[in-house]
Amino acid sequence: MENAKKEGWERDLLEKLATASLREQRARRRWGIFFKLATFCLIGFGFWYAAHYESADTPTVGRHTALVKLNGTIDADGNGSANVLIPALDNAFAASDSVGVILRINSPGGSPVQAGIINDEIGRLRKEYPKKPLYVVVDEMCASGGYYIAAAADKIYVNKASIVGSIGVLMDGFGFTGLMEKLGVERRLLTAGENKGFLDPFSPMSETQKGYAKEMLGEIHQQFIDVVRKGRGTRLKETPETFSGLFWTGSKAVDMGLADGFGTVESVSRDILKAEDVVDYTKSEGLPERVLKKFGVAVGAGVVESMMSSQKPVLR
Repeated sequence: MENAKKEGWERDLLEKLATASLREQRARRRWGIFFKLATFCLIGFGFWYAAHYESADTPTVGRHTALVKLNGTIDADGNGSANVLIPALDNAFAASDSVGVILRINSPGGSPVQAGIINDEIGRLRKEYPKKPLYVVVDEMCASGGYYIAAAADKIYVNKASIVGSIGVLMDGFGFTGLMEKLGVERRLLTAGENKGFLDPFSPMSETQKGYAKEMLGEIHQQFIDVVRKGRGTRLKETPETFSGLFWTGSKAVDMGLADGFGTVESVSRDILKAEDVVDYTKSEGLPERVLKKFGVAVGAGVVESMMSSQKPVLR
C-alpha cells in the first residue's frame, strides 16, 4: 500500500513538472510570437511613416519664401548630401506660390563631389526658374564646401561675425611606419600594381606618390576656384590670399566680394523678397535609413569608410 502511494506520488509529481514545463514552453512561445509581431509592426509603421513624411507635400500657404537648410558636414550620407538637398531645392523652386528661395548654410565643408553636384543643380534650377532668385544666408559658418555651394547663388548674405571662405582642398591621414619600426612590427602588404598601396597608413609614401596627391588636390582646387570666379563674377575682388585656404569674418567677406551684404532669413524674406511668410522645404534623412544605420546593417562598409574617410580630398 505504501509502495503504491509512493509510486502514485512520484507519478503525480512528474505529471505536475511536465505540465508546468509544457505551460512554460507555451508561454515562452506566445511571448516570442508577440515580440516578433510587435517588432514587425513597429518596423512596418516606421517605413509607412517615413514614406508618408518624405512624400508629404508642403501645405499651400499662398505667396511665400521657400527655405532650405544646410547644416553640418557635406557628405554622401545624412542631411548634407546631394540626395537630401536637391529634392528640397527642386520642390522649393517648383512651388507655384514661392517667390524665391533662401538656402541657409551653416557648414564647415566636406565632400567636393557632393558640393559640386549641388552647385550644378542650383545652376540648372536658376536657368529653369529665371524669375525666382536664390539667396544664401550664412549662419555661423560657410566654409570650403559650404562656400562652393553658396557661390552658385544670386547673392550671399552673412552676419558680420560669420566665418566665410576657406577656398582650398586638403587630404589628411596618419602614418605609422616609424612607430611600427620601434615596436618591431612588420607590415605585410601584397599588391598588384606598384601604387595600389597608395595612402596605406602602414606603408611609407614615396615622393612620386606625394607629388601625385598634390597634383590631384591642385586639380580639385582649380575646379573650386573656377566655380567661385564664375559665381561671383566682377563682384569678386581677388587678392593673392583669396584662394589660399584662409577664411574671414562676414564683414571682411563683404569687402572682398565673397558676400553681398548682411542679412538673416527674416530680413531677406521681408525686405528683399517681400514675402515674410517662410515655408521650410528642408527634408531630413528618412526613418528607414536611420533605423538601418542604427542597427548596423552595413557594419563592414562603415568600418572601411571610417578608416578611409580621412584620406579623401576634402573641402574643409
